[in-house]
Amino acid sequence: MVNVTIDGVKVSAYESMTILAAAEMVGIKIPTLCHLWGVNEIGACRVCVVEVEGSDQLVAACNNLVEEGMVIRTNSPLVRKTRKLNVELILSQHDVQCTSCVRSGNCKLQTVANDLNILDVRFPEMRFESEWNKDFPLIRDANKCIRCLRCIQVCDNIQACSIWDLKNRATRTNVGTTGALAIEETACSLCGQCIANCPVGALRERDDTDKVFDALADPEKICVVQIAPSVRAAWGEPLGLSREQATVKRLVAALRRMGFDYIFDTDFSADLTIMEEGSEFLERLGRADEVAWPLFTSCCPGWVRYLKGHYPEFTDHLSSAKSPQQMFGALAKSYFPQSIDVDPQKIFSLSIMPCLAKKHECALPVMSDAGAGQDVDVVLTTREIDRLIKAEHIDVTTLQEEEFDEPFGISTGAGVIFGATGGVMEAALRSAYALATGSNPDPDAFAQVRGLDGWKEASFDLPGITLKVAVASGLANTEKLLQALKAGEVSYHFVEIMACPGGCANGGGQPISELQEKVAQRSEVLYGLDARGSLRFSHENPAVLSCYEAFLEAPLSHKSHDLLHTDHTAWKMPGEK
Repeated sequence: MVNVTIDGVKVSAYESMTILAAAEMVGIKIPTLCHLWGVNEIGACRVCVVEVEGSDQLVAACNNLVEEGMVIRTNSPLVRKTRKLNVELILSQHDVQCTSCVRSGNCKLQTVANDLNILDVRFPEMRFESEWNKDFPLIRDANKCIRCLRCIQVCDNIQACSIWDLKNRATRTNVGTTGALAIEETACSLCGQCIANCPVGALRERDDTDKVFDALADPEKICVVQIAPSVRAAWGEPLGLSREQATVKRLVAALRRMGFDYIFDTDFSADLTIMEEGSEFLERLGRADEVAWPLFTSCCPGWVRYLKGHYPEFTDHLSSAKSPQQMFGALAKSYFPQSIDVDPQKIFSLSIMPCLAKKHECALPVMSDAGAGQDVDVVLTTREIDRLIKAEHIDVTTLQEEEFDEPFGISTGAGVIFGATGGVMEAALRSAYALATGSNPDPDAFAQVRGLDGWKEASFDLPGITLKVAVASGLANTEKLLQALKAGEVSYHFVEIMACPGGCANGGGQPISELQEKVAQRSEVLYGLDARGSLRFSHENPAVLSCYEAFLEAPLSHKSHDLLHTDHTAWKMPGEK
Protein backbone atom coordinates (compact mmCIF):
# COMPACT_ATOMS: atom_id res chain seq x y z
CA MET A 1 0.00 0.00 0.00
CA VAL A 2 1.04 3.60 -0.63
CA ASN A 3 -0.29 6.80 0.90
CA VAL A 4 -1.33 9.65 -1.35
CA THR A 5 -3.41 12.81 -1.05
CA ILE A 6 -6.09 13.49 -3.65
CA ASP A 7 -7.85 16.87 -3.47
CA GLY A 8 -6.95 17.07 0.21
CA VAL A 9 -8.23 13.58 0.99
CA LYS A 10 -5.78 11.09 2.50
CA VAL A 11 -5.92 7.84 0.51
CA SER A 12 -4.27 4.48 1.17
CA ALA A 13 -4.12 2.66 -2.15
CA TYR A 14 -2.46 -0.40 -3.66
CA GLU A 15 0.75 0.54 -5.43
CA SER A 16 -0.58 -1.15 -8.59
CA MET A 17 -3.54 1.24 -8.72
CA THR A 18 -3.84 4.05 -11.22
CA ILE A 19 -4.60 7.54 -10.01
CA LEU A 20 -8.05 7.17 -11.59
CA ALA A 21 -8.80 3.99 -9.62
CA ALA A 22 -7.52 5.44 -6.35
CA ALA A 23 -9.66 8.56 -6.79
CA GLU A 24 -12.72 6.49 -7.61
CA MET A 25 -12.15 4.39 -4.49
CA VAL A 26 -12.80 7.47 -2.29
CA GLY A 27 -15.60 8.89 -4.44
CA ILE A 28 -13.58 11.52 -6.33
CA LYS A 29 -14.74 11.62 -9.94
CA ILE A 30 -12.21 12.27 -12.70
CA PRO A 31 -13.85 12.63 -16.14
CA THR A 32 -12.78 10.20 -18.86
CA LEU A 33 -13.57 9.72 -22.52
CA CYS A 34 -11.36 7.08 -24.12
CA HIS A 35 -10.87 5.03 -20.96
CA LEU A 36 -12.35 1.53 -20.72
CA TRP A 37 -11.40 -0.46 -17.63
CA GLY A 38 -8.95 -3.24 -18.41
CA VAL A 39 -9.29 -2.74 -22.17
CA ASN A 40 -8.34 0.79 -23.21
CA GLU A 41 -6.13 2.63 -20.72
CA ILE A 42 -3.95 4.62 -23.11
CA GLY A 43 -4.61 8.25 -22.16
CA ALA A 44 -5.38 9.20 -25.75
CA CYS A 45 -8.06 11.81 -25.10
CA ARG A 46 -6.21 13.67 -22.27
CA VAL A 47 -9.53 14.40 -20.55
CA CYS A 48 -8.47 12.67 -17.34
CA VAL A 49 -5.33 14.79 -16.84
CA VAL A 50 -4.49 15.74 -13.24
CA GLU A 51 -1.83 17.84 -11.53
CA VAL A 52 0.79 16.03 -9.44
CA GLU A 53 2.79 18.20 -7.06
CA GLY A 54 6.44 18.32 -8.13
CA SER A 55 5.74 17.35 -11.75
CA ASP A 56 6.28 19.94 -14.47
CA GLN A 57 3.46 18.57 -16.62
CA LEU A 58 -0.05 17.21 -16.20
CA VAL A 59 -0.41 13.41 -16.28
CA ALA A 60 -3.20 11.13 -17.43
CA ALA A 61 -4.93 9.60 -14.41
CA CYS A 62 -5.99 6.48 -16.32
CA ASN A 63 -2.52 5.06 -16.94
CA ASN A 64 -0.24 6.58 -14.28
CA LEU A 65 0.17 4.66 -11.04
CA VAL A 66 0.04 6.13 -7.55
CA GLU A 67 3.32 6.55 -5.72
CA GLU A 68 4.10 7.04 -2.05
CA GLY A 69 3.59 10.63 -0.93
CA MET A 70 1.90 11.85 -4.12
CA VAL A 71 -0.17 15.01 -3.79
CA ILE A 72 -2.72 15.10 -6.59
CA ARG A 73 -5.15 17.82 -7.64
CA THR A 74 -7.88 16.61 -10.01
CA ASN A 75 -9.61 19.95 -10.67
CA SER A 76 -7.11 22.75 -10.21
CA PRO A 77 -7.30 25.88 -12.41
CA LEU A 78 -4.56 24.48 -14.67
CA VAL A 79 -6.34 21.12 -14.93
CA ARG A 80 -9.68 22.75 -15.78
CA LYS A 81 -8.10 25.03 -18.39
CA THR A 82 -6.18 22.17 -20.04
CA ARG A 83 -9.09 19.75 -19.91
CA LYS A 84 -11.37 22.32 -21.52
CA LEU A 85 -8.80 23.01 -24.24
CA ASN A 86 -8.43 19.30 -25.00
CA VAL A 87 -12.19 18.78 -25.27
CA GLU A 88 -12.57 21.81 -27.54
CA LEU A 89 -9.92 20.34 -29.85
CA ILE A 90 -11.87 17.08 -29.94
CA LEU A 91 -15.11 18.95 -30.66
CA SER A 92 -13.47 20.80 -33.55
CA GLN A 93 -13.10 17.42 -35.30
CA HIS A 94 -16.51 16.08 -34.31
CA ASP A 95 -19.94 16.48 -35.88
CA VAL A 96 -21.69 18.38 -33.08
CA GLN A 97 -25.23 18.22 -34.48
CA CYS A 98 -26.36 16.46 -31.33
CA THR A 99 -30.08 16.89 -31.97
CA SER A 100 -29.92 14.44 -34.88
CA CYS A 101 -27.54 11.98 -33.22
CA VAL A 102 -28.75 8.62 -31.95
CA ARG A 103 -26.58 9.02 -28.84
CA SER A 104 -27.89 12.45 -27.80
CA GLY A 105 -28.48 12.32 -24.07
CA ASN A 106 -26.29 9.22 -23.72
CA CYS A 107 -22.99 10.48 -25.13
CA LYS A 108 -19.83 10.72 -23.06
CA LEU A 109 -18.43 13.59 -25.11
CA GLN A 110 -21.65 15.53 -24.74
CA THR A 111 -21.63 14.95 -20.98
CA VAL A 112 -17.98 15.93 -20.56
CA ALA A 113 -18.45 19.09 -22.67
CA ASN A 114 -21.53 20.07 -20.69
CA ASP A 115 -19.78 19.46 -17.38
CA LEU A 116 -16.89 21.68 -18.52
CA ASN A 117 -19.40 24.41 -19.45
CA ILE A 118 -18.12 24.59 -23.02
CA LEU A 119 -20.37 27.10 -24.80
CA ASP A 120 -18.17 27.78 -27.79
CA VAL A 121 -15.38 26.03 -29.72
CA ARG A 122 -12.49 28.32 -30.57
CA PHE A 123 -10.87 26.14 -33.23
CA PRO A 124 -11.70 25.72 -36.92
CA GLU A 125 -13.74 22.66 -37.86
CA MET A 126 -12.13 19.63 -39.46
CA ARG A 127 -14.27 16.90 -40.98
CA PHE A 128 -13.57 13.40 -42.30
CA GLU A 129 -15.47 11.97 -45.24
CA SER A 130 -15.73 8.26 -45.95
CA GLU A 131 -17.94 5.96 -48.00
CA TRP A 132 -20.16 3.55 -46.11
CA ASN A 133 -22.76 0.99 -47.13
CA LYS A 134 -25.87 2.22 -45.31
CA ASP A 135 -27.66 -1.08 -46.02
CA PHE A 136 -25.22 -2.96 -43.79
CA PRO A 137 -26.56 -3.56 -40.25
CA LEU A 138 -23.55 -1.75 -38.74
CA ILE A 139 -23.16 1.95 -39.60
CA ARG A 140 -20.07 4.09 -39.01
CA ASP A 141 -19.94 7.89 -39.24
CA ALA A 142 -16.32 9.07 -39.60
CA ASN A 143 -17.31 12.64 -38.71
CA LYS A 144 -18.33 11.55 -35.23
CA CYS A 145 -15.28 9.41 -34.48
CA ILE A 146 -13.06 10.88 -31.74
CA ARG A 147 -10.23 8.33 -32.28
CA CYS A 148 -10.45 7.02 -28.74
CA LEU A 149 -9.53 3.54 -30.08
CA ARG A 150 -12.10 1.77 -27.90
CA CYS A 151 -13.65 0.02 -30.91
CA ILE A 152 -10.25 -1.27 -32.03
CA GLN A 153 -9.31 -2.57 -28.59
CA VAL A 154 -12.69 -4.25 -27.99
CA CYS A 155 -12.74 -5.85 -31.44
CA ASP A 156 -9.12 -7.06 -31.11
CA ASN A 157 -8.96 -8.15 -27.49
CA ILE A 158 -12.51 -8.95 -26.40
CA GLN A 159 -13.96 -10.21 -29.68
CA ALA A 160 -10.89 -11.45 -31.61
CA CYS A 161 -12.24 -10.15 -34.92
CA SER A 162 -9.74 -7.33 -35.65
CA ILE A 163 -12.13 -5.51 -37.99
CA TRP A 164 -11.02 -1.98 -37.05
CA ASP A 165 -7.64 -0.33 -37.48
CA LEU A 166 -6.05 3.13 -37.58
CA LYS A 167 -5.43 4.69 -40.97
CA ASN A 168 -3.62 7.82 -42.17
CA ARG A 169 -1.28 9.92 -40.00
CA ALA A 170 -1.03 13.06 -37.89
CA THR A 171 -4.17 15.23 -38.03
CA ARG A 172 -5.68 12.93 -40.67
CA THR A 173 -5.49 9.89 -38.41
CA ASN A 174 -8.81 8.10 -38.33
CA VAL A 175 -10.34 4.69 -37.75
CA GLY A 176 -11.28 2.44 -40.64
CA THR A 177 -11.56 -1.23 -41.47
CA THR A 178 -8.48 -3.43 -41.50
CA GLY A 179 -7.07 -3.57 -45.00
CA ALA A 180 -9.34 -0.68 -46.05
CA LEU A 181 -12.03 -3.18 -47.07
CA ALA A 182 -15.67 -2.23 -47.41
CA ILE A 183 -17.38 -3.33 -44.21
CA GLU A 184 -19.51 -5.91 -46.04
CA GLU A 185 -16.28 -7.50 -47.35
CA THR A 186 -14.88 -8.09 -43.86
CA ALA A 187 -15.43 -11.04 -41.52
CA CYS A 188 -17.30 -8.79 -39.06
CA SER A 189 -19.41 -10.95 -36.74
CA LEU A 190 -21.94 -8.13 -36.25
CA CYS A 191 -21.75 -8.70 -32.51
CA GLY A 192 -22.18 -4.93 -32.03
CA GLN A 193 -19.74 -4.72 -29.13
CA CYS A 194 -17.92 -1.87 -30.89
CA ILE A 195 -21.20 0.07 -30.81
CA ALA A 196 -21.85 -0.78 -27.18
CA ASN A 197 -18.40 0.52 -26.22
CA CYS A 198 -18.23 3.59 -28.47
CA PRO A 199 -18.51 6.68 -26.23
CA VAL A 200 -20.18 8.75 -28.97
CA GLY A 201 -22.43 8.18 -31.99
CA ALA A 202 -19.70 7.18 -34.44
CA LEU A 203 -21.03 3.62 -34.50
CA ARG A 204 -24.68 2.58 -34.53
CA GLU A 205 -27.05 -0.02 -35.90
CA ARG A 206 -28.97 0.52 -39.13
CA ASP A 207 -32.26 2.08 -38.09
CA ASP A 208 -35.27 0.13 -39.37
CA THR A 209 -38.01 1.84 -37.37
CA ASP A 210 -39.57 3.51 -40.45
CA LYS A 211 -40.25 0.09 -41.96
CA VAL A 212 -42.22 -0.78 -38.83
CA PHE A 213 -44.18 2.49 -38.89
CA ASP A 214 -45.07 1.80 -42.54
CA ALA A 215 -46.31 -1.70 -41.73
CA LEU A 216 -48.37 -0.50 -38.78
CA ALA A 217 -50.03 2.09 -41.03
CA ASP A 218 -50.87 -0.45 -43.75
CA PRO A 219 -54.46 -1.73 -43.27
CA GLU A 220 -53.63 -4.83 -45.32
CA LYS A 221 -50.88 -5.95 -42.94
CA ILE A 222 -51.33 -8.15 -39.90
CA CYS A 223 -48.49 -7.04 -37.67
CA VAL A 224 -46.97 -9.78 -35.52
CA VAL A 225 -44.11 -9.10 -33.10
CA GLN A 226 -41.88 -11.37 -30.99
CA ILE A 227 -39.88 -10.25 -27.93
CA ALA A 228 -36.52 -11.94 -27.23
CA PRO A 229 -35.73 -13.24 -23.72
CA SER A 230 -33.03 -10.71 -22.80
CA VAL A 231 -35.01 -7.69 -24.04
CA ARG A 232 -37.22 -7.93 -20.96
CA ALA A 233 -34.16 -7.47 -18.75
CA ALA A 234 -33.08 -4.17 -20.31
CA TRP A 235 -35.79 -2.37 -22.31
CA GLY A 236 -36.83 -0.10 -19.45
CA GLU A 237 -33.37 1.30 -18.69
CA PRO A 238 -33.39 4.25 -21.17
CA LEU A 239 -36.99 5.00 -20.22
CA GLY A 240 -36.18 5.47 -16.55
CA LEU A 241 -38.05 2.41 -15.33
CA SER A 242 -36.92 0.41 -12.32
CA ARG A 243 -36.37 -3.33 -12.66
CA GLU A 244 -39.70 -3.88 -10.94
CA GLN A 245 -41.55 -1.57 -13.35
CA ALA A 246 -39.85 -2.76 -16.55
CA THR A 247 -41.75 -6.03 -16.87
CA VAL A 248 -42.23 -7.72 -20.20
CA LYS A 249 -45.99 -7.42 -19.73
CA ARG A 250 -45.65 -3.63 -19.61
CA LEU A 251 -43.70 -3.80 -22.86
CA VAL A 252 -46.54 -5.89 -24.28
CA ALA A 253 -48.94 -3.11 -23.31
CA ALA A 254 -46.76 -0.50 -25.05
CA LEU A 255 -46.60 -2.56 -28.24
CA ARG A 256 -50.36 -3.09 -28.20
CA ARG A 257 -50.81 0.66 -27.79
CA MET A 258 -48.70 1.14 -30.93
CA GLY A 259 -51.10 -1.01 -32.90
CA PHE A 260 -49.50 -4.44 -33.18
CA ASP A 261 -52.13 -7.09 -33.87
CA TYR A 262 -50.42 -10.02 -32.15
CA ILE A 263 -47.67 -9.89 -29.54
CA PHE A 264 -45.78 -13.10 -28.90
CA ASP A 265 -42.81 -14.29 -26.86
CA THR A 266 -39.59 -15.58 -28.43
CA ASP A 267 -39.31 -17.69 -25.27
CA PHE A 268 -41.92 -19.93 -26.91
CA SER A 269 -39.63 -20.63 -29.85
CA ALA A 270 -36.66 -20.92 -27.48
CA ASP A 271 -38.52 -23.87 -25.97
CA LEU A 272 -39.15 -25.12 -29.49
CA THR A 273 -35.42 -24.79 -30.24
CA ILE A 274 -34.62 -26.97 -27.24
CA MET A 275 -37.00 -29.65 -28.52
CA GLU A 276 -35.29 -29.67 -31.92
CA GLU A 277 -31.69 -29.11 -30.85
CA GLY A 278 -32.00 -31.44 -27.85
CA SER A 279 -33.50 -34.16 -30.03
CA GLU A 280 -30.74 -33.62 -32.59
CA PHE A 281 -28.14 -34.00 -29.84
CA LEU A 282 -29.69 -37.21 -28.51
CA GLU A 283 -29.93 -38.61 -32.05
CA ARG A 284 -26.20 -37.93 -32.51
CA LEU A 285 -25.42 -39.59 -29.17
CA GLY A 286 -27.18 -42.68 -30.47
CA ARG A 287 -24.54 -42.96 -33.19
CA ALA A 288 -21.67 -41.37 -31.28
CA ASP A 289 -18.97 -43.24 -33.18
CA GLU A 290 -20.19 -42.00 -36.55
CA VAL A 291 -20.36 -38.22 -35.95
CA ALA A 292 -17.87 -35.45 -35.34
CA TRP A 293 -17.85 -33.87 -31.89
CA PRO A 294 -18.66 -31.46 -30.39
CA LEU A 295 -22.09 -30.27 -31.46
CA PHE A 296 -22.18 -26.46 -31.38
CA THR A 297 -25.31 -24.48 -30.57
CA SER A 298 -26.56 -22.33 -33.46
CA CYS A 299 -28.81 -19.83 -31.66
CA CYS A 300 -26.40 -16.89 -31.94
CA PRO A 301 -25.97 -15.55 -35.50
CA GLY A 302 -22.96 -13.47 -34.43
CA TRP A 303 -21.22 -16.68 -33.39
CA VAL A 304 -22.27 -18.40 -36.63
CA ARG A 305 -20.83 -15.49 -38.67
CA TYR A 306 -17.61 -15.64 -36.64
CA LEU A 307 -17.24 -19.39 -37.10
CA LYS A 308 -17.85 -19.25 -40.85
CA GLY A 309 -15.57 -16.22 -41.25
CA HIS A 310 -12.67 -17.37 -39.07
CA TYR A 311 -12.96 -21.15 -38.56
CA PRO A 312 -15.06 -22.47 -41.48
CA GLU A 313 -13.67 -25.97 -40.98
CA PHE A 314 -15.98 -26.27 -37.94
CA THR A 315 -19.18 -25.29 -39.80
CA ASP A 316 -20.40 -28.89 -39.97
CA HIS A 317 -20.32 -29.03 -36.17
CA LEU A 318 -23.12 -26.46 -35.91
CA SER A 319 -26.56 -27.71 -34.97
CA SER A 320 -28.86 -27.51 -37.98
CA ALA A 321 -31.56 -26.04 -35.74
CA LYS A 322 -32.44 -22.45 -36.59
CA SER A 323 -32.28 -19.75 -33.94
CA PRO A 324 -35.43 -19.10 -31.89
CA GLN A 325 -36.00 -15.92 -33.93
CA GLN A 326 -36.09 -17.82 -37.20
CA MET A 327 -38.11 -20.73 -35.87
CA PHE A 328 -40.70 -18.23 -34.72
CA GLY A 329 -40.65 -16.46 -38.09
CA ALA A 330 -41.22 -19.71 -39.96
CA LEU A 331 -44.26 -20.55 -37.81
CA ALA A 332 -45.55 -16.97 -37.92
CA LYS A 333 -45.96 -17.34 -41.68
CA SER A 334 -47.15 -20.96 -41.78
CA TYR A 335 -48.82 -22.46 -38.71
CA PHE A 336 -50.12 -19.16 -37.32
CA PRO A 337 -51.90 -17.80 -40.44
CA GLN A 338 -53.34 -21.28 -40.99
CA SER A 339 -54.70 -21.28 -37.43
CA ILE A 340 -56.45 -17.90 -37.88
CA ASP A 341 -57.36 -18.54 -41.53
CA VAL A 342 -55.54 -15.63 -43.20
CA ASP A 343 -53.23 -15.34 -46.19
CA PRO A 344 -49.59 -15.72 -45.00
CA GLN A 345 -48.64 -12.89 -47.38
CA LYS A 346 -50.54 -10.51 -45.10
CA ILE A 347 -48.30 -11.27 -42.12
CA PHE A 348 -45.66 -8.67 -41.24
CA SER A 349 -43.23 -10.39 -38.88
CA LEU A 350 -41.14 -8.20 -36.57
CA SER A 351 -38.69 -9.36 -33.92
CA ILE A 352 -37.25 -7.30 -31.08
CA MET A 353 -33.73 -8.52 -30.38
CA PRO A 354 -30.69 -7.51 -28.30
CA CYS A 355 -28.55 -8.04 -31.38
CA LEU A 356 -27.31 -6.59 -34.69
CA ALA A 357 -26.45 -9.96 -36.21
CA LYS A 358 -30.16 -10.81 -36.18
CA LYS A 359 -30.67 -8.10 -38.83
CA HIS A 360 -28.31 -10.01 -41.10
CA GLU A 361 -29.73 -13.41 -40.18
CA CYS A 362 -33.33 -12.54 -41.05
CA ALA A 363 -32.25 -11.35 -44.53
CA LEU A 364 -30.43 -14.56 -45.49
CA PRO A 365 -32.01 -16.19 -48.57
CA VAL A 366 -32.23 -19.51 -46.69
CA MET A 367 -34.50 -17.93 -44.05
CA SER A 368 -37.66 -17.97 -46.17
CA ASP A 369 -38.92 -21.51 -45.72
CA ALA A 370 -42.56 -20.63 -44.98
CA GLY A 371 -42.98 -19.46 -48.60
CA ALA A 372 -44.29 -15.97 -47.83
CA GLY A 373 -41.18 -13.85 -48.29
CA GLN A 374 -38.57 -13.66 -45.55
CA ASP A 375 -39.81 -15.46 -42.45
CA VAL A 376 -38.85 -12.42 -40.35
CA ASP A 377 -39.40 -9.15 -42.19
CA VAL A 378 -37.64 -6.71 -39.84
CA VAL A 379 -35.47 -6.89 -36.72
CA LEU A 380 -35.33 -4.01 -34.26
CA THR A 381 -32.75 -3.84 -31.48
CA THR A 382 -33.77 -3.08 -27.92
CA ARG A 383 -32.50 0.47 -28.49
CA GLU A 384 -34.70 0.85 -31.57
CA ILE A 385 -37.85 -0.32 -29.80
CA ASP A 386 -37.17 2.23 -27.07
CA ARG A 387 -36.88 4.91 -29.75
CA LEU A 388 -40.14 3.65 -31.25
CA ILE A 389 -41.87 3.99 -27.87
CA LYS A 390 -40.58 7.56 -27.52
CA ALA A 391 -41.65 8.43 -31.07
CA GLU A 392 -45.17 7.24 -30.24
CA HIS A 393 -45.18 9.47 -27.11
CA ILE A 394 -46.13 6.53 -24.91
CA ASP A 395 -45.69 7.11 -21.18
CA VAL A 396 -44.85 3.56 -20.12
CA THR A 397 -45.14 4.45 -16.42
CA THR A 398 -48.92 4.83 -16.84
CA LEU A 399 -49.47 1.50 -18.61
CA GLN A 400 -51.06 -1.50 -16.93
CA GLU A 401 -49.48 -4.88 -17.58
CA GLU A 402 -51.02 -6.92 -20.40
CA GLU A 403 -50.64 -10.57 -21.39
CA PHE A 404 -49.00 -12.04 -24.47
CA ASP A 405 -51.29 -13.39 -27.16
CA GLU A 406 -51.67 -17.11 -27.71
CA PRO A 407 -50.58 -19.58 -28.96
CA PHE A 408 -47.00 -18.25 -29.01
CA GLY A 409 -47.20 -16.39 -25.71
CA ILE A 410 -46.74 -19.41 -23.46
CA SER A 411 -43.16 -20.16 -22.42
CA THR A 412 -41.05 -21.72 -19.70
CA GLY A 413 -38.19 -20.63 -17.49
CA ALA A 414 -35.90 -22.66 -19.72
CA GLY A 415 -36.79 -20.35 -22.60
CA VAL A 416 -36.24 -17.23 -20.48
CA ILE A 417 -32.65 -18.09 -19.54
CA PHE A 418 -31.63 -18.27 -23.21
CA GLY A 419 -30.70 -14.60 -22.73
CA ALA A 420 -27.84 -15.38 -20.31
CA THR A 421 -24.58 -17.14 -21.08
CA GLY A 422 -25.02 -20.81 -20.21
CA GLY A 423 -28.80 -20.55 -20.47
CA VAL A 424 -29.12 -22.44 -23.75
CA MET A 425 -26.92 -25.24 -22.42
CA GLU A 426 -28.84 -25.48 -19.15
CA ALA A 427 -32.21 -25.51 -20.90
CA ALA A 428 -31.01 -28.17 -23.34
CA LEU A 429 -29.60 -30.37 -20.58
CA ARG A 430 -32.84 -30.19 -18.59
CA SER A 431 -34.85 -31.52 -21.50
CA ALA A 432 -32.17 -33.88 -22.86
CA TYR A 433 -32.03 -35.58 -19.46
CA ALA A 434 -35.82 -35.90 -19.37
CA LEU A 435 -36.04 -37.20 -22.94
CA ALA A 436 -33.28 -39.72 -22.29
CA THR A 437 -34.50 -40.99 -18.91
CA GLY A 438 -38.24 -40.38 -18.96
CA SER A 439 -38.16 -38.26 -15.79
CA ASN A 440 -37.34 -34.64 -15.02
CA PRO A 441 -34.14 -33.69 -13.20
CA ASP A 442 -34.06 -31.02 -10.54
CA PRO A 443 -34.50 -27.80 -12.61
CA ASP A 444 -31.30 -26.42 -11.07
CA ALA A 445 -29.26 -29.60 -11.52
CA PHE A 446 -27.19 -28.01 -14.27
CA ALA A 447 -26.57 -24.63 -12.61
CA GLN A 448 -22.84 -25.31 -12.88
CA VAL A 449 -22.89 -23.78 -16.37
CA ARG A 450 -24.15 -20.42 -15.05
CA GLY A 451 -21.96 -17.39 -14.41
CA LEU A 452 -20.04 -14.77 -16.34
CA ASP A 453 -16.75 -16.67 -16.67
CA GLY A 454 -15.68 -16.52 -20.29
CA TRP A 455 -15.10 -20.27 -20.69
CA LYS A 456 -16.76 -22.83 -18.44
CA GLU A 457 -16.58 -26.63 -18.46
CA ALA A 458 -18.79 -29.22 -16.77
CA SER A 459 -19.56 -32.93 -16.79
CA PHE A 460 -22.94 -34.53 -16.19
CA ASP A 461 -24.09 -38.12 -16.12
CA LEU A 462 -26.67 -39.34 -18.61
CA PRO A 463 -27.60 -43.04 -18.81
CA GLY A 464 -24.55 -44.85 -20.14
CA ILE A 465 -22.40 -41.76 -20.73
CA THR A 466 -20.58 -38.96 -18.95
CA LEU A 467 -21.51 -35.87 -20.89
CA LYS A 468 -18.75 -33.28 -21.28
CA VAL A 469 -19.96 -29.76 -22.07
CA ALA A 470 -18.51 -26.28 -22.39
CA VAL A 471 -19.92 -22.77 -22.48
CA ALA A 472 -18.11 -19.72 -23.86
CA SER A 473 -19.15 -16.11 -24.31
CA GLY A 474 -17.15 -13.36 -25.97
CA LEU A 475 -15.37 -14.26 -29.17
CA ALA A 476 -11.83 -14.02 -27.76
CA ASN A 477 -12.79 -16.76 -25.29
CA THR A 478 -14.38 -18.63 -28.18
CA GLU A 479 -11.14 -18.40 -30.18
CA LYS A 480 -9.19 -19.93 -27.27
CA LEU A 481 -11.72 -22.77 -27.07
CA LEU A 482 -11.58 -23.43 -30.81
CA GLN A 483 -7.78 -23.40 -30.83
CA ALA A 484 -7.77 -25.89 -27.95
CA LEU A 485 -10.19 -28.12 -29.88
CA LYS A 486 -8.00 -27.96 -32.99
CA ALA A 487 -4.93 -28.88 -30.94
CA GLY A 488 -6.71 -31.83 -29.32
CA GLU A 489 -6.21 -30.32 -25.86
CA VAL A 490 -9.92 -30.55 -24.97
CA SER A 491 -12.89 -32.59 -26.10
CA TYR A 492 -16.60 -32.07 -25.55
CA HIS A 493 -19.95 -33.45 -26.62
CA PHE A 494 -21.91 -30.20 -26.56
CA VAL A 495 -20.72 -26.57 -26.66
CA GLU A 496 -22.73 -23.38 -26.26
CA ILE A 497 -21.25 -20.19 -27.73
CA MET A 498 -22.56 -16.64 -27.39
CA ALA A 499 -20.74 -13.92 -29.33
CA CYS A 500 -21.27 -11.22 -26.71
CA PRO A 501 -19.52 -11.37 -23.31
CA GLY A 502 -22.17 -12.49 -20.84
CA GLY A 503 -24.53 -13.59 -23.60
CA CYS A 504 -27.55 -11.80 -25.06
CA ALA A 505 -28.08 -9.85 -21.82
CA ASN A 506 -25.01 -7.90 -22.96
CA GLY A 507 -25.94 -7.98 -26.65
CA GLY A 508 -24.69 -5.31 -29.03
CA GLY A 509 -28.26 -4.05 -29.50
CA GLN A 510 -29.01 -3.55 -25.80
CA PRO A 511 -29.20 -0.10 -24.13
CA ILE A 512 -25.70 1.36 -23.81
CA SER A 513 -24.38 1.75 -20.29
CA GLU A 514 -20.94 2.37 -18.85
CA LEU A 515 -21.87 0.34 -15.76
CA GLN A 516 -20.19 -3.06 -15.93
CA GLU A 517 -22.57 -4.53 -13.34
CA LYS A 518 -25.50 -4.07 -15.75
CA VAL A 519 -24.71 -7.42 -17.40
CA ALA A 520 -24.92 -9.31 -14.11
CA GLN A 521 -28.10 -7.46 -13.14
CA ARG A 522 -29.80 -8.32 -16.42
CA SER A 523 -28.83 -11.98 -16.05
CA GLU A 524 -30.22 -11.97 -12.50
CA VAL A 525 -33.56 -10.80 -13.86
CA LEU A 526 -33.69 -13.76 -16.26
CA TYR A 527 -32.70 -16.38 -13.68
CA GLY A 528 -35.19 -14.85 -11.24
CA LEU A 529 -38.00 -15.22 -13.78
CA ASP A 530 -36.98 -18.84 -14.32
CA ALA A 531 -36.91 -19.60 -10.59
CA ARG A 532 -40.37 -18.11 -10.05
CA GLY A 533 -41.96 -19.72 -13.11
CA SER A 534 -44.49 -22.52 -12.86
CA LEU A 535 -43.02 -24.17 -15.98
CA ARG A 536 -39.25 -24.73 -16.10
CA PHE A 537 -38.82 -27.42 -18.76
CA SER A 538 -39.13 -26.76 -22.48
CA HIS A 539 -40.62 -30.20 -23.14
CA GLU A 540 -43.54 -29.34 -20.81
CA ASN A 541 -44.59 -26.16 -22.65
CA PRO A 542 -48.24 -26.91 -23.58
CA ALA A 543 -48.18 -24.52 -26.54
CA VAL A 544 -45.11 -26.25 -27.99
CA LEU A 545 -46.70 -29.68 -27.49
CA SER A 546 -49.90 -28.46 -29.16
CA CYS A 547 -47.90 -27.09 -32.09
CA TYR A 548 -46.31 -30.49 -32.65
CA GLU A 549 -49.62 -32.27 -32.33
CA ALA A 550 -51.49 -29.93 -34.69
CA PHE A 551 -48.80 -29.03 -37.21
CA LEU A 552 -45.17 -30.11 -36.81
CA GLU A 553 -45.89 -33.76 -35.92
CA ALA A 554 -42.72 -34.41 -33.88
CA PRO A 555 -39.19 -33.10 -33.28
CA LEU A 556 -36.98 -33.83 -36.30
CA SER A 557 -40.02 -34.73 -38.43
CA HIS A 558 -39.94 -33.97 -42.13
CA LYS A 559 -42.03 -30.82 -41.59
CA SER A 560 -39.85 -29.74 -38.65
CA HIS A 561 -36.75 -30.13 -40.80
CA ASP A 562 -38.31 -28.07 -43.59
CA LEU A 563 -39.32 -25.18 -41.34
CA LEU A 564 -37.11 -25.27 -38.26
CA HIS A 565 -33.71 -26.40 -39.56
CA THR A 566 -31.25 -24.88 -42.02
CA ASP A 567 -28.10 -25.56 -44.00
CA HIS A 568 -25.30 -23.36 -42.68
CA THR A 569 -23.21 -24.03 -45.78
CA ALA A 570 -25.88 -22.58 -48.10
CA TRP A 571 -24.56 -19.03 -47.65
CA LYS A 572 -21.03 -17.67 -47.56
CA MET A 573 -19.07 -15.16 -45.52
CA PRO A 574 -16.63 -12.87 -47.38
CA GLY A 575 -13.57 -14.90 -48.31
CA GLU A 576 -15.22 -18.21 -47.48
CA LYS A 577 -14.73 -20.83 -50.19
